[in-house]
Amino acid sequence: MALCFELVVNFGDNAEAAEAAARTRPTRTTLSAGGHQIPLHRPVLTDSEGHIELSILPVAVSWHCTLDGSLPRQKLTAAELTELGQQLYDLLGTFHGYVAAQVGWNPEHFVDPAELREWSEELNDGSIHGLVLSEEVHAELGLGAHYEVFRPGYRWIPYRGEPRGTTTD
Repeated sequence: MALCFELVVNFGDNAEAAEAAARTRPTRTTLSAGGHQIPLHRPVLTDSEGHIELSILPVAVSWHCTLDGSLPRQKLTAAELTELGQQLYDLLGTFHGYVAAQVGWNPEHFVDPAELREWSEELNDGSIHGLVLSEEVHAELGLGAHYEVFRPGYRWIPYRGEPRGTTTD
């Protein structure tokens, strides 16, 4: 099973916004993490159980990611992964028309509003940091004012980075 560090964005049924995001060329196609220069794979669009998901993965950071092929994995510290994650959130800030998004290790289950209903306690106490929700989903889930503005139309519990001790060694 693959363990992927990635940005996953749920566009609901908004195919036009998903395709526009997939065509977006980031101002930097290579991200910095400590002394490492890490390129991004091409965005991957999938139809995932009734919604359209966009995944953006840094090259050679994940375990057993088929996109990486036989490339050796980058050895990154928690601080370097956090730096990489922050840059993926910067990229997310340029997208429009999505309903939920998150950066992290296999975050797909947190970007499905139907599945999020099962995480009401964690959503309310803010322990799912880095989760970005559209204002509509935020209201539907009945979440409080402790969610900050990510950008106009979106709220989040700010990303706190990768836990100390997390590495890709």
